[in-house]
Amino acid sequence: MFKKSLLAVAAASMLTLTACGGTAGAGSAAGNSGDDKITMGFAQVGAESGWRTANTKSVQDSAKTAGVDLKFSDAQQKQENQIKAIRSYIQQKVDVIAFSPVVESGWDTVLKEAKTAKIPVILTDRAVDSSDKTLYKTFLGSDFVEEGKKAGDWLVKDSKAATDTVNIVEIQGTTGSAPANDRKEGFAEAIKADPKLKIVASQSGDFTRSGGKQVMEAFLKNNADIDVVFAHNDDEGLGAIEAIEAAGKVPGKDIKIITIDAVKDGMTALSNGKINYIVECSPMLGDQLMDLAKKVIAGESVPERVVTEETTFTQEQAKQVLASRPY
Repeated sequence: MFKKSLLAVAAASMLTLTACGGTAGAGSAAGNSGDDKITMGFAQVGAESGWRTANTKSVQDSAKTAGVDLKFSDAQQKQENQIKAIRSYIQQKVDVIAFSPVVESGWDTVLKEAKTAKIPVILTDRAVDSSDKTLYKTFLGSDFVEEGKKAGDWLVKDSKAATDTVNIVEIQGTTGSAPANDRKEGFAEAIKADPKLKIVASQSGDFTRSGGKQVMEAFLKNNADIDVVFAHNDDEGLGAIEAIEAAGKVPGKDIKIITIDAVKDGMTALSNGKINYIVECSPMLGDQLMDLAKKVIAGESVPERVVTEETTFTQEQAKQVLASRPY
């Protein structure tokens, strides 16, 4: 129904689309009134962190505001659950599918099924490693390599005066996921500029607070001298803080901590000096996702990659913005 109406509206409104500009045209073609409401199937990774919870709320709130009928599923961090959800959306003949891939690999088959069904796919937050770029329309999210690099650049600068080896432990995100792979790559690339910066242990905390705590407990048990923790997200860093304090050490002083995300709990810990530096990764992707969905369905061209704008925070900067953080 929607696609037939879309063709009629697009043919009749070519001049209007040209005159009104992309955003207005997408809204008109999408038909957000009457029976032509866009239906989006969204397959979320899970609810493993404060970031993910905020991301889910952003998508749900933005869908409601945009008049998009959102079919939502929680994969509980399992790829097979996401694939099952995507196939369900294909069977339901939704207008567009969006999802944040649990891991990078293993998506070609189900994405080809969506393509055969002529249902466009938008990747959000995380990428896939498929060589066939026609299987999805665009990827909306952060530059994870750059995030890791920002974390490493700060450490290089902070350690400039150090004369001894700086021992680093790394709490990685979910094994095989795009942010874990890319943040590790970016961080390693940045710190190789200073040979005294050494990663002495690296293990996945699965982007969870409990995982970060367990990994840090093991690191403390097996490594007598730890100077820095690089956690791939705030929740892992917050778990590491619990382990460090339980070991009788002072987080932020005895062991410096660098994290990525900038959710409210992480920013609070940064403001209190328990974390030393946070690289922002914004979960507020909902509005951009709805806009892209409308454009894709309307047949408009969209960039292959849409990168979100993000910043970094020191303790003083965190204090200034903490009260106004929306997540």
